Amino acid sequence: MDLDSGNKRVFQRLGGPVDPKNQKVCFHWRAGNCTRHPCPYLHIELPPPPSNGSSSKRAHGFVDDSSGFSGPRARTNYTGSTWGRSHGGANSRTVRKPERVSKICKYWVQGNCGYGEQCRFLHSWSLGEGFSMLTQLEGHQKVVSGIALPSGSNNLYTGSKDETVRVWDCQSGQCMGVINLGGEVGCMISEGPWLFVGIPNIVKAWNTQTSTELSLNGPVGQVYAMVVGSDLLFAGTQDGSILAWKFNAVTNCFEPAASLKGHTLGVVSLVVGANRLYSGSMDCTIRVWNLETLQCIQTLKEHTAVVMSVLCWDQFLLSCSLDQTIKVWVATESGNLEVTYTHEDEHGLLTLRGMHDSEAKPILLCSSNDNSVHLYDLPSFTERGKIFAKQEVRAIQVGPGGLFFTGDGAGQVKVWQWSTEPTANA
Repeated sequence: MDLDSGNKRVFQRLGGPVDPKNQKVCFHWRAGNCTRHPCPYLHIELPPPPSNGSSSKRAHGFVDDSSGFSGPRARTNYTGSTWGRSHGGANSRTVRKPERVSKICKYWVQGNCGYGEQCRFLHSWSLGEGFSMLTQLEGHQKVVSGIALPSGSNNLYTGSKDETVRVWDCQSGQCMGVINLGGEVGCMISEGPWLFVGIPNIVKAWNTQTSTELSLNGPVGQVYAMVVGSDLLFAGTQDGSILAWKFNAVTNCFEPAASLKGHTLGVVSLVVGANRLYSGSMDCTIRVWNLETLQCIQTLKEHTAVVMSVLCWDQFLLSCSLDQTIKVWVATESGNLEVTYTHEDEHGLLTLRGMHDSEAKPILLCSSNDNSVHLYDLPSFTERGKIFAKQEVRAIQVGPGGLFFTGDGAGQVKVWQWSTEPTANA
């Protein structure tokens, strides 16, 4: 990512010529009261010095990535990691992210900024190099809570708290249909041709190839999270239970298989990896379940607020919380997970999603309740860019060909893509 050229471009937009010999940040701009137009100093923070640490060359796979996933396993020779190395020393365990002053103009978002090109705030939905917004899908009236791309389908599905699922043509971007559900969509996933939609007290299942429609009963309250693993569909519910169904090919239906008890409040995030099911809850804990026995084998209590999202990456488990942290967990010799790195933010964190950029480098997308999404390099946690939205981004989904999607609290779905053009400092 060419940070220097990015600084120049923003500075030129503010009306000042860039003098490479005078790369200083304006003191008055930092204080929020610079009145010089043009100003001879930068109206943006300088990038941090480049890291001397070399990045790992081995392949990394996310839980839903075809490049392969191992998940947290016991590491008998584990002696540390390169997590967050670019922000601190080799033994750093907790690092606070430096404050970012680049903010989106709230008046531009509303369509009435009077400063135009002279505005010192961003007039863009993103900041950073290597990715761009392709289009925006309008239609939902409330929070977008799920985005799915079923296999073999040319359609994108989005679910919302406006009690609808919208079907979008992937080629034209046009809405092809609206499904009224009669209940707020708590979550939505796809597995093969199946589309699963969680609404209060029920899970709806559609086969997008055969048009088969099923209703899975059992949930109590809203269904907040779903995941598929070991031929089972798991659903985290408002009462703290995790329900499991197994598909019966003979009867062509999903049959109840188990109910996992342990959480004391709603289960809002689920992920499967390394023959384990990981569940994040409003009770501030993460529970680890053996997929063979469906028994809880460990409870992680390091977070101090709701565990909003969990993600498996390489041999690690990542979790984010409203306590403003992302925690990285690794398995010890005994097989139990412990925190090996904590990344701190200035806002509560909502959703994690992993993908690779156009150069196959692992990227972590993390939305926060300041209406933004951070894009981090892994494992360094170097910020590659930032995405902005009108309201909180509650749904992030990864598609083929470097595509990814974000859905926010205003009902907007944005389509993004990593550029195939190599960056200047790649």
